[in-house]
Order: sequence, then C-alpha cells, then structure tokens
Amino acid sequence: MAKFTQTEIDEINPTLKTPQNAIKWALENLHPRVATASSFGAEDSVLIDMLGKINPKARIFTLDTGRLYQETYDIMDELSKKYNISFEVMFPDTKEVEEMVSTKGINLFYDSVENRHLCCGIRKVHPLKKMLSSLDGWITGIRSEQTTTRENTDMLEIDENFGGIVKINPLIGWTWDQVLDYLKLNNIPYHKLIDKGYPSIGCAPCTRAIKPGEDLRAGRWWWESQKEKECGLHMEHGS
Repeated sequence: MAKFTQTEIDEINPTLKTPQNAIKWALENLHPRVATASSFGAEDSVLIDMLGKINPKARIFTLDTGRLYQETYDIMDELSKKYNISFEVMFPDTKEVEEMVSTKGINLFYDSVENRHLCCGIRKVHPLKKMLSSLDGWITGIRSEQTTTRENTDMLEIDENFGGIVKINPLIGWTWDQVLDYLKLNNIPYHKLIDKGYPSIGCAPCTRAIKPGEDLRAGRWWWESQKEKECGLHMEHGS
C-alpha cells in the first residue's frame, strides 16, 4: 500500500531545496523500506557520498545484468571499501536469460527495439520489480537534462509503475557540471570510463563513448532513435 498520496507529495516537493533535503526526507520517512538504485555512474557516486554523510546505514542496491563493464565492478568495490557499504545485488532470473538467449541470440538487442526492450526487461526491469515490491520508496540518480522523458520530473513523485511507492530524485535539477564539481570537491571515487567519454554507463554491449557535441546519453543504445532510449526503469510500462 502506498505510504504517501500525490497531494501530500505535491505539498512536500516545494520544501525540498537541495538533494540532501530530499535524501534526508526519504530516510526519515521511509527507512528501512527505501533504497537507492545504483548503476555506479557519476551521479551514483554523488548519492553514495551524500547518503553516507546523512545515514551510513542507508540501503543501496544494484542490478547486475551479467553484461557490465569490468570498470563497473571495480568502482563498486572501491566505493564499498571507502564507505563500508554492503551493496544489495540483484540478478536476473537464470531461466529467463537462458530462454531469451537460446531463442533470440546473445546479441539480440541489436536486431530490433522490441528485442532490446525484452533484454532490458529480463536483465533489469524484472529484478528491479522484485526489489521495489518490498519497498515504500526508491532513490534514483536521474537528472532532467539527460533525456526529454525526464524534463518534467519532480524531486519526489508517486511511481505508479511500481505500486505507487515514492520515487525520490535528489539530483533531478543538477547539471552534469554540478555532478562533476561535487565529485572533485569531495574527492569521491568515480567510474573510470567517465574520463574516457562515457557520461552514461550501462551494459557493455549497449554503451559507447559520446562524440563531441553529442548529448550526454547519446552513447546509450546509439543505434536507436532518441525517443526509444529508456530501459524501462524510468518510463511508463507498455508505452
């Protein structure tokens, strides 16, 4: 059952002036049934640092799709040791992956948008649903400048895709430069691929470095049109 209504969220949103305000609100009102989703991009390193300063016992989970970069595991290990964190790791269902690969091929996602959505669904969305079904809220690192689908997102929202739980987006109003400045100012470890032109990092087969002048998420599923570039975690299901 949802813990907050849309009306209540609408009243709370204007009172949250900083990312730390949003995180503190989430932890005070929803902990321990709130967790941060981390894919270990730059935004996630920022959130992990903020969480550690507000409540070191805050929960953080990640989705191990089985197709991640080695550098992703490296930063996960580095952050775990620096902040004394035991990340909750969610894996896809083995049978679902085996059936998908045996019928569609190992690199099915290049063949069609439908196949790519299938792969993201099995490797990411299904494990996420399993985690969120046990929570009253989840904290994300999404920012409004990343894609057109995130432009009008609020710091707090009711996530109807996942049972009406509260979705907390502390960095929604931040720019990419603000994220990088925070990392440098606080001497926070971050994903090594960022310095190689990867501002957005997902599965290895589906992520490339961006070219000069491209938007920050151009390297994700680069063979698809811009409007298709969501994995299903932050979009209306079935749309």
